[in-house]
Amino acid sequence: MDKITRRNLARGGALSLAGVLAAPAVARAETRRWRMVTSWPKRLPGPGLSAERIAERIRALSGGRLDITVSAAGEIVPAFEVLDAVSSGVAEMGHTAAFYWQGKAPAAAFFTTVPFGLIPNEHVAWIDAGGGQALWDELYAPFGVKPFMGGNTGVCMGGWFRREIKSRDDVRGLKIRSLGLGGEVYRRLGAVAQATAPGEIVVALQSGVIDGAEFVGPGSDIALGLYRFAPFYYGPGFNKPNGTGECIVALKAWETLDAELKAIVAHACAAEASFALAEMERLNIEALATLTAREHVQLRAFPPDLIAAARLTASEVLAELAERSAGPRKVHDSYMAFRGKISAWSRISLQAVLEAREG
Repeated sequence: MDKITRRNLARGGALSLAGVLAAPAVARAETRRWRMVTSWPKRLPGPGLSAERIAERIRALSGGRLDITVSAAGEIVPAFEVLDAVSSGVAEMGHTAAFYWQGKAPAAAFFTTVPFGLIPNEHVAWIDAGGGQALWDELYAPFGVKPFMGGNTGVCMGGWFRREIKSRDDVRGLKIRSLGLGGEVYRRLGAVAQATAPGEIVVALQSGVIDGAEFVGPGSDIALGLYRFAPFYYGPGFNKPNGTGECIVALKAWETLDAELKAIVAHACAAEASFALAEMERLNIEALATLTAREHVQLRAFPPDLIAAARLTASEVLAELAERSAGPRKVHDSYMAFRGKISAWSRISLQAVLEAREG
């Protein structure tokens, strides 16, 4: 038997202390496995890849402590059931777009885009520095989810059409895939707006179920093959001047995370919001060149009378939304006040620079 000495006691105490200190480290190393459901076809350039990259960043930054499996639309839930899935606990996270929930929360569209609204840099300024994030959190709290900007497809195109649009009258009776408040504008202009899931748009165009469709921009649209059945590509995207993708986290799951993991999730989303916008610009450049040179897509500008009518109609739609109740009014007033302030700066900065560059 070893003699009981001060040195042995010290050694034993040190080992015991090391064991105590090691216990939290073991706990920290345990892997949490979460599911992320999305509204996108698998690995769709733009939003589909944003979802994948967010999961990859979280896994890398957490050292594997938080491992997220990403599921495309339809693999666990349909595209338009992502909010319900995260709210009910079917999945801990979702990647989608806020304007899909306009029927559940009328003000939700403001957090993706609204017709003639903020462009990407302006939208980010409103969310991050103009009070938008707090309003977004408040809007989603009843659903039990926390929202983050989790990507951006940039300024969107107006859409793909099977035939030319020469005046505002040409949209009357057209069946157009258009969501959010932009869809309501089209409805009031006489079109039949339809909420077709992204992965189903090309089939709807091919079969004639719809006559036209807006989705994102060239970089994502080319992957869906929309040009094959609707050769006229229209702009500007007055109905979708911004393309924020949202990453939502179930509040119950969020509250189980320690401060470090919460920071990692928030950072991964913020990084993607920035990177996705940059990548989409590159993808749009390449895709547009391919579409026009190889696929003979015909670029068109919406006729001025259609734009003027849409602008007036959009103002009416937004005003009516603000009158529904205090909640939508609060979001509307914040958004529109910010748009008013930043528009003055954008005219003498961004717009003036672009005009000067073109000569």
